[in-house]
Amino acid sequence: MTLDRAISGLFLLLCMVYGYTAFVTMEANLLPFELNMTFLPNTMPKWLSVLGVIVGFVVVVQSGPKAAEEIDPGEIDYRNLRQYKLGQAFLLLALMVAYALLLRPIGFLFATTLFLAGGGIILGERRFLVLIPVALFTAFTIWYLVQEVLGIFLRPWPWFI
Repeated sequence: MTLDRAISGLFLLLCMVYGYTAFVTMEANLLPFELNMTFLPNTMPKWLSVLGVIVGFVVVVQSGPKAAEEIDPGEIDYRNLRQYKLGQAFLLLALMVAYALLLRPIGFLFATTLFLAGGGIILGERRFLVLIPVALFTAFTIWYLVQEVLGIFLRPWPWFI
């Protein structure tokens, strides 16, 4: 079984479960005035699940085993994963989780600055005199655009300030 076929099989299973919940469980929760509407709250999930099942099925059927000489050099060689920088990928994922958990307690500006600077350090940036000001400027600019331009409140400072 190729990696493409395994991933598309999992995608197909996920779309089927999503479709089951969209078709079966959401029908009973409709309000009386929604029964005669053209576009219901469960219309988009139904279509997404149907399209996902079709795409997943097509990929499962069409992706077959490839000979070793047919593998494109640009594709990921799943038989030799140690050649890739998996440590950096897992550290970035851990940094994303830490960012999500620290966003409210320490505030948007500080959490975003730490996330951007930490991500730069993990990816190999060592010029701290450039990295820290760029992270601060980016965090402040994003906060300003979201807060002042879009009008969405973001807590910029830690909870105790």
